Parts: sequence; C-alpha cells; structure tokens
Amino acid sequence: MKIAQRNYYGKALADLAGEDPRVVVLDADLAGSTKTSDFQKVCPERFVEVGIAEQNMIGIAAGLAASGKVVFASTFGIFATGRCWEQIRLGIAYPKLNVKVCATHCGITVGEDGASHQALEDIAIMRALPNMTVVCPVDAYEAYAATKALAAMDGPAYMRMGRADFPVITEEGEPFRIGVAKVLREGSDVTLIGCGQMTAMCLEAAEALAQEGVSAEVVNMSTIKPLDSDAVVASVSKTGCCVTAEEHSVIGGLGSAVAEVLAESRPAPLERVGTMDTFGESGKPDELLVKYGLTSGHIADAARKAISRK
Repeated sequence: MKIAQRNYYGKALADLAGEDPRVVVLDADLAGSTKTSDFQKVCPERFVEVGIAEQNMIGIAAGLAASGKVVFASTFGIFATGRCWEQIRLGIAYPKLNVKVCATHCGITVGEDGASHQALEDIAIMRALPNMTVVCPVDAYEAYAATKALAAMDGPAYMRMGRADFPVITEEGEPFRIGVAKVLREGSDVTLIGCGQMTAMCLEAAEALAQEGVSAEVVNMSTIKPLDSDAVVASVSKTGCCVTAEEHSVIGGLGSAVAEVLAESRPAPLERVGTMDTFGESGKPDELLVKYGLTSGHIADAARKAISRK
C-alpha cells in the first residue's frame, strides 16, 4: 500500500484543530497541494492564506508564536527552506519560537516539476540551524504521528515530506518519539539506516541481501536532528559497517550526520546512498530514482561494498 505523506499531514492538522485551540496554520498559496486545506475546512478562523509571499509567512508565523500560538507554516520544500532561510534563522530559530515549518514536495520524486522544485539540500541547511529539530517521516502514518508530536513539542522544527505516494511500513496509530530511531529488522553483517521513503528501500535491500546469506539490520532514522547517536553506535558496533540512504544530497543530510557520529564515536566503513552533488531534472519519479541511484538495488550494492571494506 502506498499513501502520500501530505494526505496524513492534512488529516493530523484537521484533528489538531479540535484538540488544541492554540494551533494556527499558515500556507503560501499551496493549501490544496500541502493539504493544509483540510485544516482550513474545519477551522477557517485559525487558517491564514498568505499568498505567494513565503518570507512574509514566516514573519507572521513568528509573531503568532510569540503571542502563544502553536504555528504550522507550510509550502513546498524548496520555497520553505531556500526562499525563507534567513527569515527562519533570525525570526524563528534564534528566538526559539514555537513554529513548525512543514514542507511537502521534497526530494527527487517531485518528478516532472524538475530541478527548480526538487529540494535536495533542505535537510542540510535546516539541520545547520541552532535550536532546529529536523524530522523526515518514513510514511503517511508516521507523518500523522510526527505532526502530533511536533504540536506537543515546544520550539522550532522542520518536517520534510514528499509529493508522491510512499510505501506504508508502519502501523496506523503507532506513536512517534522525536529523536528516537527504530530498528525495523535485526541483522549482524551490515547496518542500513534510512529516512523517508528510502527506509522502505532499505527493507527491500535487506530482503535481497538475505537471499545471498547477508544479514542486514534496518534502522528507521526519522529524526535527523537530534540524531539518535546511541542507536547508530549500538547497531554499527554489532554489524561493523553501515549504509545510509536518503532522497537528498549525500552532502549535509542523513549520511553526513551518521558519518559525524561514526567518526567521533565508532569508526567503521560507511557508504552513503543519495544524490551525488547534483541537481535533479524533470522526469517520472520512479525513473528519476533509478537514474540518480536511489533504489533498493543501489542500497544493496552499497552494502556489499561496505562489507568488503570491513
């Protein structure tokens, strides 16, 4: 089964409308695409349509948060993090305001919209901000749970979601704990750490490797910051090598975060699967995943290489 994460983000916001009167939702002329329109339908008095004025949206969000509101501000990932970065840095992160920047249409699977709309650097630039929590849910159900968790958390956060339908690998209603990784499959030969839909690819790769007698442990790292360093060290101490997989550049994202932990705490061979210092292009999502090396086959190849380096 595949479901778009943004569908359950919208569902979570609509549920929060009746659960927390402090919740306010802002959008920048993309409510139908980001699914914040679900909140607008049930709670129009706490929904602000800013229009194509993303930097202004962040300023409004900061003001509302400073007055005690829990603010969710949404647009596409490339606009949320690129166009608004200075406003997020000084208006939200610096004063530690309670604003959740929740972006959809991230990664190469934005597809036909092409390089201008494919956010492949957003994790890197958001995790560099002090005080910023960075979340990349694995599927639609986790996007719902993560939205609820972010609403309950005090402080700035960034959540990244895709455009396309993603495989569902968690159970509906499963709780989400910010900063806590989850082992989805036990293994002893190699650790596969994924975020977003690439975690499902890691599970597929683990299954293929098992046919070769290779035991792969799969870790879902849905929080990029704060990274669950203990989970990384515990798994790699058992397997002796690691592969990271993300629908994002290998520079500055999940792979870099894991590399930092391994370099400081548990040196081991590491292979990173992600886009290789490149922009994307227009194309069908599945074809782009193949062209840019973001498939279970590429993860399995990386695992074999990491094992050979032990």
